[in-house]
Amino acid sequence: FDRMKIDRVELYHVAMPLIYPWKTAYGEDEAIHAVLCRLSSGSVDAWGESAPFAAPCYSPEWAGGAFAVSRDWLAPALIGQSLDSGQELQDRLAVYKGNPFAKAAFDTAWWSLQSRITNIPLHRLLGATRDQVVVGADFGVMDSVDDLLASVAEAIEAGFPRVKLKFRPGWDLPMLRRVRETFPDGVFHIDCNSGYTLADQKLFEQVDELGLAMIEQPLQHDDLLDHARLQQEIETPICLDETIVSVHRTRQAIQLGACGWVNVKPGRVGGLTNALAIHDVCRDAGIPCWVGGMLESATGAAACVALAMLDNFTYPADIFPSARFYHEDLSDPPLSLVPDERGHPCAVAYQALPDPVPERLQRLALQQATFA
Repeated sequence: FDRMKIDRVELYHVAMPLIYPWKTAYGEDEAIHAVLCRLSSGSVDAWGESAPFAAPCYSPEWAGGAFAVSRDWLAPALIGQSLDSGQELQDRLAVYKGNPFAKAAFDTAWWSLQSRITNIPLHRLLGATRDQVVVGADFGVMDSVDDLLASVAEAIEAGFPRVKLKFRPGWDLPMLRRVRETFPDGVFHIDCNSGYTLADQKLFEQVDELGLAMIEQPLQHDDLLDHARLQQEIETPICLDETIVSVHRTRQAIQLGACGWVNVKPGRVGGLTNALAIHDVCRDAGIPCWVGGMLESATGAAACVALAMLDNFTYPADIFPSARFYHEDLSDPPLSLVPDERGHPCAVAYQALPDPVPERLQRLALQQATFA
């Protein structure tokens, strides 16, 4: 790579209204709060996005805080610097502990900028050989199990190869049993969003009987030891999501036997540089992965798509078409589904990270900052 000097940084904290609230074990969101970062080098610029949400409920980070740390510390550390690689960017920011979502906006923008400068598609820069990725269907907590069954039936009819179900106290085993009775051959997994503890082991032993692909993040968001203990007691593979915030944490999880799968979200792990390293660590250890998203605009989602094309991402991704959540995407072109090799419209094709539409960016921005 040629040396890339960062001449300008623009930061935006945006709130993107959802068509309907996103409900999980930790609450619900009416709008997705994200930080967008525009990096410029010479005459070329590119965008990155990170969506830690409005409140520190999914992780300790939140969009207002990520914007503040980006404005006050991360952007000043990078402006005027020459960065040969994503790893060099990570090394320059390493003095600031944690804050992976904040760092991810810069890291993803670096990769997109490198793609534009070298004229090499982002997924090829990352080492992917595929040009599209198959995605799954996801369903949050609904008003009734009957509503859920109708939605799952539509997803299976449409050809989605797997279905993920949000799972939380009050919407757990009875719901899951109804789903499994109705769709005995479907590929399902549940996402607990850290809603349970080891005291719920008996519950997961009953879940074991329902033939799921995996149980995603059953226990505390930053835990490894209890997950390892639960994994010893049940047969269904545990997938770690919130717990995996770094390459180092991934190595520890594997050494402890805390999981059989790893979900990789570029925002949660600090960007594409770390996501790529986590992919490789898991591949070398024989742990399969899959890519998740944070309901980003098409800018952030396109980075997830490029990443998901790597070889060890073997389970259908959590990447959604823009129209599922937004009446109008912040960025253009929006993300849309295309036919997979079976002809079902449940894949996403590679596209370069699109720029936010300036008018929409200004309308949705809550705060912004520029460094030159």
